[in-house]
Amino acid sequence: MSATAVRTPAPVSDPPGARSKRLKGAGLGVLAWVVGLLFFLPIAWMALTSFHSEADAATNPPSFTAALTLDGYREFFGAGGGASPWPALINSTVASLTSTLLVLVLALPAAYALSIRPVKKWTDVLFFFLSTKMLPAVAGLLPLYLFAKNTGLLDNIWLLVVLYTSMNLPIAVWMMQSFLAEVPVAVIEAAQLDGAKLPTVLARIVAPIAAPGIAATALICFIFSWNELLFARVLTGVVAETAPVFLTSFITSQGLFLAKVCAASLVISLPVLAAGFAAQDKLVQGLSLGAVK
Repeated sequence: MSATAVRTPAPVSDPPGARSKRLKGAGLGVLAWVVGLLFFLPIAWMALTSFHSEADAATNPPSFTAALTLDGYREFFGAGGGASPWPALINSTVASLTSTLLVLVLALPAAYALSIRPVKKWTDVLFFFLSTKMLPAVAGLLPLYLFAKNTGLLDNIWLLVVLYTSMNLPIAVWMMQSFLAEVPVAVIEAAQLDGAKLPTVLARIVAPIAAPGIAATALICFIFSWNELLFARVLTGVVAETAPVFLTSFITSQGLFLAKVCAASLVISLPVLAAGFAAQDKLVQGLSLGAVK
């Protein structure tokens, strides 16, 4: 009886270029982590400094082992006899949320007309909308100030609502046009055959399908409105003061109170961070909508 030779399977070699692709992917992953840390470090440093005393925050080089304290937050919220930040935070919330809602109400029909029911030379219309953002904001500051002064709208929060709406409307129409272009026309036509009017189509058909894009547009408009400083600084005083304007009040001729400024910056940034975290899924879907045909 002859012995049979046992053959061992030959090792499977990687296809050509697979190793280089894995190395390239690993390198891109490491690069992404490095870039992410570079963006995160200033925020982490600001948060750590906000829990230091003013003496420890002003040391150079900074001390990582300094004692932690909540004095900066107590002073920001007026515990030391300073001004309360709540009126400014409420003003920013009202101006940002109201202007964002108005932008969505106005931008949705306009984007519908430019995407699903396109008008003639719709690309020229989009370019006109976008060209309004090319004007430097400071160029319109004096006319707006004179208008507000002559109409008695200085230090009025509703003037900021109108300004933020007009400032964010062009970019909102531009963004939502690309999102609404992905809505199937057949679904809209089927709804119209069933007797649905335009408001019903926009509210029950277009808006749910384009919800990720609408969420991304709303978040960007909210961030732009919340962070706006130039017009709020010039056109408001005490009654309509917003959070960014209130933040600048900590920089005085007496010096820069670094711990208090960091605490105030972190608190004022929290609404934007919370909104971004809550809408992160729809934000990613909206920003990537239409990227792959």
